Amino acid sequence: MTDKILKNIVILTGAGISAESGIPVFRSESGLWEHERIEDVCVPEALQRNPQKVHAFYNKMRRSLADKKPNDAHLAVAKLQHEWPHVSGGSVTLVTQNIDDLHEKAGSVEVIHMHGALLSARCEFCGASWCQNKDTSPGQPCPKCGKIGGVRPDIVFFEEMPHDMELIERALAKCDLFLAVGTSGVVYPAAGFCRFAKNVGATCLEFNLDKSAVASDFDSGFYGKASETLPKFVDALLSGNKVTSLF
Repeated sequence: MTDKILKNIVILTGAGISAESGIPVFRSESGLWEHERIEDVCVPEALQRNPQKVHAFYNKMRRSLADKKPNDAHLAVAKLQHEWPHVSGGSVTLVTQNIDDLHEKAGSVEVIHMHGALLSARCEFCGASWCQNKDTSPGQPCPKCGKIGGVRPDIVFFEEMPHDMELIERALAKCDLFLAVGTSGVVYPAAGFCRFAKNVGATCLEFNLDKSAVASDFDSGFYGKASETLPKFVDALLSGNKVTSLF
């Protein structure tokens, strides 16, 4: 890592950061997600073919969050968010590919859930979205427009555009440090964020168990459990120490 002045940070988190808290990774080698075929629960056509099945699937996942707790990597991200502005006068933008609420439980604020969130629902008729802690159903009326048949989990299905891409790109365009934590590097557009950040001069670091598919795009990587490597990195960054000397 260079000695250049760092001000604005963008953090991208993926399935790896939540796996340590017992949240299953989205895509398995079997092509199944939580024992269901992805094409049965995570494509727009699935919602049309069998809405009851899709709602039941996400209701089960939503309920499963109740006993899940953030780990030290989530807490380190929240610490950096809260303390970095006071240290540098800069900002920390948190973007996650995860649909769980562990960042929020850890104390993070203004989390950008680019792939949607289990604790949110939206209406396909009016486009409204809202916090949803309880089960949803195909017959549930939209609390905004009152129509029935348009309520769905606020999850970005395959073939759909991720949320808040303009907001994410604006943050990347002004970032000095880009951190990718627990990401595979195979799912676009997130897999291209590192190159975007490097093109504007940012230092790019990845935190993973092993090198990702796009490890060569990064300036350096810290490998092992994110719950161990990330807190050390954050503490060093906040104290002004050289972070690369810690690993």
